[in-house]
Amino acid sequence: MDKEELKLILQEGEGYKIEFKESLSNIDKDIVAFANSSGGKIFVGVTDKGEINGIKVNNKIKTKIQDIANNCRPVPEILLESLGNVLIVNVREGTDKPYECSSGFYKRIGPISQKLKSDEIIDFFKSEGKIRFDELINDKFNYPKDFDKEKFERFLELAGLSKTSPRERILLSLNVAEKQEGRLYFNNAGVLFFAKEPQRFIPWSVYTVVLFKNKEGTDVIDRKEITGSLFEIVEQVMDFVRLYTKVAYRFTGKPRRENVYEYPLEAIREAVINSVMHKYYFEHGHSNILRFFPDKIRIENYWQKPKNFVLGKTVFRRNHIIADLFARIHFGEKLGTGFERIREICNKEKASFPKIEFNEHYFYVSFKQSREYLKLAKGTVEKTVEKTVEKILRVMKENPKITIMELTKRTGLTRRG
Repeated sequence: MDKEELKLILQEGEGYKIEFKESLSNIDKDIVAFANSSGGKIFVGVTDKGEINGIKVNNKIKTKIQDIANNCRPVPEILLESLGNVLIVNVREGTDKPYECSSGFYKRIGPISQKLKSDEIIDFFKSEGKIRFDELINDKFNYPKDFDKEKFERFLELAGLSKTSPRERILLSLNVAEKQEGRLYFNNAGVLFFAKEPQRFIPWSVYTVVLFKNKEGTDVIDRKEITGSLFEIVEQVMDFVRLYTKVAYRFTGKPRRENVYEYPLEAIREAVINSVMHKYYFEHGHSNILRFFPDKIRIENYWQKPKNFVLGKTVFRRNHIIADLFARIHFGEKLGTGFERIREICNKEKASFPKIEFNEHYFYVSFKQSREYLKLAKGTVEKTVEKTVEKILRVMKENPKITIMELTKRTGLTRRG
């Protein structure tokens, strides 16, 4: 920095990334505030009004500032430079947030280093991924009273794990529980997979599915609130999708015709798994939604956008234990390659790659009808599709609370379409 640049900064005054200090008093607060925000510069030897009163810049004061930084946790990265009798402390934005000094956690709010309140500290830890929802112990869950043995055994079958090992040892090895004073305590991942009624403990883990008659989404034909363990929810959401997905047929001269589905079902399944796996479960009152329109399927996932997120390049796992459990039963990919899988499936089935949109809190994946299906659909979609829909509506009218599994059996459809 040269004198002209310093002069300009002094004229502009303090701001989000600029702090003036006459002495080293409370400089640790400003250092962690900048590290917890976007980085910044502290000008020591300058009054709040931007006037230089100066300090004696020597190795002793530089060492003192470095010692102050070293006493913060984690240690923020600083770089010292001087211009005459002004010492400039350059603070890098932290890569291991949040940072704390002896008096607490601070963030930069405009031109002020503001101390965070207890609830703000918790939110900060959450936003930085230092507190993960699936790892937190759920003290409302009582083992073995609330534990579902059948779900657990089905998980073992899907994962190819032995049922002969002691149950508690397996639960501990899956990282869904921990033992304290002889008692087993389940975390939220364990509850979402192995509770008899997961939604009694985590109500917002329900998955909403809606079938619309019109493209505007104002005329509802069918709506379900799907509950159960996370892997059961994925299966039931896909049962709903298969129930209303049309099919065309390709005749190849072979004895058996080939089914061509309206939508790439495996790709949709992958997107549903991703929505459950990466949901931001800290926020109550938001359920994932699958909307089935006449011309598209739209999956809406409540999330919190990771910092510096770039679609297709940023690999992240919101809920590590949940992701690991899904990977064990071959639901989704543990390493965050879900969208590559979706691309492969869409290419294979000659379907368009889904449209992906997102903001800070919502992630949308929209699937169009398959090109191959539309090509074949004119002449090969059987008229029985309309009859099947009529049958579905009639059965639902008779029993509005019927489950998707029961509806599938009553209408003669299967999970394979």
